[in-house]
Amino acid sequence: MTQSTTLAMLSRSLPAGLLLGLALVLAACTQPGAPEVVVTPSPAPTSTPPPTEAPATQIAPAESPAALPPATTPATTSATVTPTPQPVFDPDRIAIGPQKVISGLTQPVFLTHAGDGSQRLFVVERPGRIWLFGPELGSPTLFLDIRERVGSRAPEQGLLGLAFPPNFSQTGHFFVNYTDRQGDTHIARFTVSRADPNQADPASEFPVLGLDQPAANHNGGMLAFGPDGMLYVGTGDGGAANDKFGNGQNPATLLGKMLRLDVTSDPRQPYTVPADNPWVTATWNGQEVRDEIWALGLRNPWRYSFDRRTGDLWIGDVGQTAWEEIDYVNWASQSRGGLNFGWPIMEGNHCFQRADCDPSGLALPVAEYGHQEGNCSVTGGYVYRGAAYPVLDGVYFYGDFCSGFLWALWRDETGAFQSQRVLATGLSISSFGEDEQGELYLLDYGGGAVYQLQAAR
Repeated sequence: MTQSTTLAMLSRSLPAGLLLGLALVLAACTQPGAPEVVVTPSPAPTSTPPPTEAPATQIAPAESPAALPPATTPATTSATVTPTPQPVFDPDRIAIGPQKVISGLTQPVFLTHAGDGSQRLFVVERPGRIWLFGPELGSPTLFLDIRERVGSRAPEQGLLGLAFPPNFSQTGHFFVNYTDRQGDTHIARFTVSRADPNQADPASEFPVLGLDQPAANHNGGMLAFGPDGMLYVGTGDGGAANDKFGNGQNPATLLGKMLRLDVTSDPRQPYTVPADNPWVTATWNGQEVRDEIWALGLRNPWRYSFDRRTGDLWIGDVGQTAWEEIDYVNWASQSRGGLNFGWPIMEGNHCFQRADCDPSGLALPVAEYGHQEGNCSVTGGYVYRGAAYPVLDGVYFYGDFCSGFLWALWRDETGAFQSQRVLATGLSISSFGEDEQGELYLLDYGGGAVYQLQAAR
């Protein structure tokens, strides 16, 4: 990392003057060649909401039209607590904007936390590094560097995913998803160093699952642990175009699927197949199905997430040439899986490459958008469950990598899904991220930066 790094989350409770003093001390203590740390206080919030959507030319990536101080109290995540009823989300009365908190990264593609109470943020760089940021660290720390084994020559290759299991505090195990020098997918387990909890051991790699990739694109890359403690692995359809390899609806391959694996019950095994996976003891249309499959019919589920309060699953599945889609799984009624998201029968809510098709039995998206105004690739996000901006509670945010547009998706008074474009960020939104308190972040791939999503009425 050769550029400067900006970190605005080292202390969430210090006044601006002390923050600036802390920044000078940290900068003076930085080792030669290490990233520079600068703490930037957030601008004061505004009480006057701007227009629903500002043109891209009026939004500078480093500015926040509605910046508020971050939360100091963790969000409530217990399913036994009934949240205070909130008014239905009204995007026309809320100012939403990104505030830069980290810069100087190289092609950032994911941000997450370890769920261990440390408040640390882990940022994944596509070439093969993971950087660690936290209030107790003082300066960015290189957590893992596996660039020598990661292949990232094609745009959709590289170190693409990171997930921490529920038992991370006890085991020190975590999981990554990357493509190797031949372009094939590796899902692997690593272990934190015994000598330093802020360092991973590069030699500790333990293979979990490998996938031969027939093309350089549609590699998926996301990993996420569900409310059931299982690892969910979203895989692309093998790449090229038009589901060239026929994987989306092929139950005999793991490509174009959502997989569900048990990677924590027996650490001696790469994984075991949960006995309650939907097709372990059943067939699909009379065909045998790989036991690992939880759902099928996906094209390239680049980013997906579980709602930390309800468990609901939200998937941003990248479309072909016309439609981008958001898929939704209600955890209370559909956690058993067995869903078919429709690719390549459908692209979004539309028949693909034919005038008519049969959508019966398919799990169709709850939101879609077309390839107008520079849109080209959906980036799935998260449902906001933080404490800093209660007005956003329950709202799902997603974006487009090419146009930089940001959307909000919520339920109206009738329970129907509504979606509206709320911001032109000017960013190359490669991913969203969530910290331990439920606050949300956007990653700017081209600008090498991380932004916190903020809001004000």
